[in-house]
Amino acid sequence: MKNAILRLSALLLAVLLLAGIPQAYAADGYNDAYTYTYDFWEDMRSSPDAYRPRMVITGADMGLTVDMKNPQSLFVRGSDVYIVDTGNNRILQVRLEGESCTLVREISSFTGDTAPLTLNAPEDVYVAEDGTLYIADTGNNRVVRLDKDLNWVVSFIKPTDPTYDQSKSFMPSKLVADVSGRVFCLATNINMGVMKYEANGVFTGFIGAAPVKYTALDIIWRMISTKEQRAQQASLVATEYDNIAIDANGFFYVVTQTFDENELMSGSAEPLRRLNSLGSNILIENGTFPPVGDVQWAAGNLNITRSGPSLFVDVTVLDNDVYIALDEKHNRLFGYDKQGNMLWAFGGVGYAAGYFNKPAAIEHMGYDLLVLDSIGCSLTVMTPTEYGTLIYQAIEEYNNGMYTESANTWHEVLTRNGNYDLAYIGIGRAELQSGNYAEACEYFKMARDGDNYSEAFRYYRSELVEENIGWIFAVVAVILVGPMVVGRIRKIKWEVDNA
Repeated sequence: MKNAILRLSALLLAVLLLAGIPQAYAADGYNDAYTYTYDFWEDMRSSPDAYRPRMVITGADMGLTVDMKNPQSLFVRGSDVYIVDTGNNRILQVRLEGESCTLVREISSFTGDTAPLTLNAPEDVYVAEDGTLYIADTGNNRVVRLDKDLNWVVSFIKPTDPTYDQSKSFMPSKLVADVSGRVFCLATNINMGVMKYEANGVFTGFIGAAPVKYTALDIIWRMISTKEQRAQQASLVATEYDNIAIDANGFFYVVTQTFDENELMSGSAEPLRRLNSLGSNILIENGTFPPVGDVQWAAGNLNITRSGPSLFVDVTVLDNDVYIALDEKHNRLFGYDKQGNMLWAFGGVGYAAGYFNKPAAIEHMGYDLLVLDSIGCSLTVMTPTEYGTLIYQAIEEYNNGMYTESANTWHEVLTRNGNYDLAYIGIGRAELQSGNYAEACEYFKMARDGDNYSEAFRYYRSELVEENIGWIFAVVAVILVGPMVVGRIRKIKWEVDNA
């Protein structure tokens, strides 16, 4: 009987292993493999969950009489969420308070002296602090600015500027606005960068145009081609941006999917960029690898169900400078700190809470993350776990100059995830700022962070020199003066012996 039970237990265990059912679960029953990071060798490592799905909101939850159809974008202002319901030519203003979700209004038309007064396939919205709405009214080839009561103020239309290809329609797809009312938008099939409009609707040019990419073959072929042949060749054009966000400091974050795997591997792709007012990419990339999403692309690895690199469709930036990019290839979220270090990744393809069919947009409400699914026509609200909250706390303490507190918090993170390289780096940076250079070197060494280790060791070496300067001078003096003294003694001895 005992042997039969043992054989049955072994059989059940084998079945579980062959079925690929994870054996490790968090205390609240969630699969530990949902969240992961990459180590120094770019290998995936399971991690405690940084976020958990709190609720999934559908049209029925909002009280809609007509369900959403192909929603494309999100915007959050306070406790209000604006959902761009593209397929129904409207924008839904929804209020989230705790676990409740209330439809405030449906925006499909407005008043004013411009025509038409209805939206047509809108693709994005931005809402200022005073309630002013900027809407990418794509089907009507314009961006409209409305006041909080939905009165038309001004339209931003196709530029007549010679820098804009007049053969192309103006189809604004994504936009942001600054505090002065200037509009920065992306338009479909326009690859000159971000279009800039003044508050009065006047187009003033492009910023942040990505550099034109030439291969050696392109250059050679164009050199030997005739003028007519060059005219028939495909144009070598700059990269087209797919989405844009603006952070609290007024810098733009843009994402692009226009690259191939070779460009990504060589580091020239830059799928995510941070642009200053001049359009230069100032995104910091001090991490082990650049912010490109998944480093392993082959299906069959941990959590990878589709082959190919990540394709970012949207990005949102928290007040602590952590930015989260949304990958529509693998349906997951990637978080990075302002130094470019990867914090975590989670998500996946599926219908369960925390998984997505076709993620189209991401926003944040405080630390909560909101993900819009265009096929599932749903809004998922993700809330940070204790582990995720500790990571944010450690980052913010460091940013606020609270280095000792930051180191202590990173130690708390390590008690939950001993394989988290960023915690070692965080402690090392805190020790470095506190002047504990030897300790900083040890933690950077454990994280295999060569750049930070070199900096810490430089300070440590200087500190050793300053602390032992007396002994150093004494040794140098002995080395320099000693031979002279010995020589003098030998000379005196010789003179005495030969007197």
